[in-house]
Amino acid sequence: MTTNPQQTHDEWAAGPPRALRSRPRSSRKGCLWAVIVFLVLCIVVLVVGVIGSLAMRSSIKPRFKAGIGGRKLGADEFPHMEEVWASGGGETKVVTVPLRGMILLEESNGGLFSTVSPAQIALMSIKRATHDPKVRGLILEVDSGGGGITASDVLYKALLDFREAAPDRRIVAVFYDVAASGAYYVSLAADHIVAHPTSITGSIGVLMQSLNAKSLAEKIGIKDVTIKSGENKDMLNPFDEVSQEQVALLQGMIDDMHDRFIGLVADERELPLEQVRMLADGRIYTSQQALDLGLIDEIGYWEDAQAAAAGLLGVAQVKVYRYEQAGGLSALFRSAAGLDPLRSVLERSSRPRLMYLWQP
Repeated sequence: MTTNPQQTHDEWAAGPPRALRSRPRSSRKGCLWAVIVFLVLCIVVLVVGVIGSLAMRSSIKPRFKAGIGGRKLGADEFPHMEEVWASGGGETKVVTVPLRGMILLEESNGGLFSTVSPAQIALMSIKRATHDPKVRGLILEVDSGGGGITASDVLYKALLDFREAAPDRRIVAVFYDVAASGAYYVSLAADHIVAHPTSITGSIGVLMQSLNAKSLAEKIGIKDVTIKSGENKDMLNPFDEVSQEQVALLQGMIDDMHDRFIGLVADERELPLEQVRMLADGRIYTSQQALDLGLIDEIGYWEDAQAAAAGLLGVAQVKVYRYEQAGGLSALFRSAAGLDPLRSVLERSSRPRLMYLWQP
């Protein structure tokens, strides 16, 4: 088969053949649309991020200038949170404070997906209620296995500050699935503790965990290089053995923190110190066991906790409110970031720390 050069030249002069024309044009259109979609998505993410950031900043502005005693308040003292009527009625105002998950006062900074920990939200709620002169009581809703020692102590102290800010205030704690270790520590500030029939509590003790990878590192050829100012500066270095002297040092710290926990249980629950010491070997208790041992006051449900609050305040019923974080977009980002299944694992393994934590 022969081809006429003049014919071929005339055909290309009029434009490339249809088959060759259509394919590049379709491909170019597809690439162009892909670029447009990508740019639009980038712009949307940027705009939403800016709006979310502004909403997050605005959410910490105080709603009013003065609290109990007329003193001016800062944003950290009186966080801007939306107040929602949850249940009940009457004139006596009570606020619910949820305490769920790992008790850590750390903010996870993931760019657009920065998250505020549940313990931080609980602390913000307590502070807001503390400086609202209309709030007479708190119902602490607990579903946590504990967490950091300092975070637990900060929340415990915040609850004491709430009660001491006005002489007629009361606190009720209600336990759900788990209220163990640091979560029980926080609950010791309550005037009355109600546990569901199926709750687990107790685990009064201190935990410190670390990983040692020395043997594995030697097998795969990794060598640790640490320059330190003293023998104990890199204590719990995962690439070095822990000496008996270092174990003794750490055990002394744990024992001190354990003694503090035991002392608070004995004081707040009005139990003999030696009796609490026998209970505080880290074991967990059912609701009935905890009631028999004096660690809680009642077995019941949410309605019983609400009734207990009313009884402590000397009224027939209470009007229960809850706080929600202001700023819908930022709250959405925080919720999305919280879906990370590795977050809690990474938080616990990021560094060795002393914990009031039930670790099954």
